[in-house]
Amino acid sequence: MNYVESRDTQNSRPVQLYYEDFGHGQPVVLIHGWPLSHEMWEYQIHALVASGCRVIAYDRRGFGKSSKPWYGYDYDTLADDLKIVLQELDLHDVTLVGFSMGGGEVVRYFSRHHGERVAKAVLLGSVTPFMLQTDDNPGGVEQAVFDSMIDQIKEDRIGFLDAFGKDFFGVSMLHKPISDPLLDYYKMLGSQASPTATIDCVQSFALTDFRKEMSSVTVPTLIIHGEADKTVPIDATAKRAAEMIRDNRLLVYDGAPHGLFYTHRARLNADLAAFIQADVTTVA
Repeated sequence: MNYVESRDTQNSRPVQLYYEDFGHGQPVVLIHGWPLSHEMWEYQIHALVASGCRVIAYDRRGFGKSSKPWYGYDYDTLADDLKIVLQELDLHDVTLVGFSMGGGEVVRYFSRHHGERVAKAVLLGSVTPFMLQTDDNPGGVEQAVFDSMIDQIKEDRIGFLDAFGKDFFGVSMLHKPISDPLLDYYKMLGSQASPTATIDCVQSFALTDFRKEMSSVTVPTLIIHGEADKTVPIDATAKRAAEMIRDNRLLVYDGAPHGLFYTHRARLNADLAAFIQADVTTVA
């Protein structure tokens, strides 16, 4: 299996980051969302390789097949892990695609590591610039919502994942865009994460304020968000991000939930391929 080595932030022990590497051509690095793993990108990997890309998808520490240390789920450490992936695989002119929590890694990589090796960025259902409701961020999510999530994870993590998945994909009594077996599969992916990482990452994506960092993203950026996203509200995230990143294009998918990587996969794959393959001077 494929691994690159990072370090534990507390005791310098090795942390192994698992990755998959497919295809040839323009490199694309896919950063998965919480609480999933690189396997969430199944439908994008196939389509992007077929379009002529080299696709790298890795598991964030604490998730999937990567090491599960007790510490290190802050965005500085996660951005450092991303830097190690790019360096160890010697990638250049990369398109970074960050979904949900993964969008925070994209932005922090630019503010902390100056976007080295990166030519383009995609923020897909991203938590950036700031998820938490505060006096100066009234459109955000109330602290009580995140506190309840953590309480439920501590009480019954698998039960929480079962309920969370339905909102994630926009499942209701009258609307079922995903099969029960596939819902169970994504629940299984979430169940493989470290319980500690699952909780600590809620704190990271809920409380990290990226607003002062957004201007550090200086490459052409595609922002995609579902209009019906109940997990990461569009008004506090994608619409604000489009005001803060100089060179961007915002695409809003009508009726799309948070899990649009599956529910709207055909449109998403076409939009990603077109953006990645476009000349860098024509995508502003």
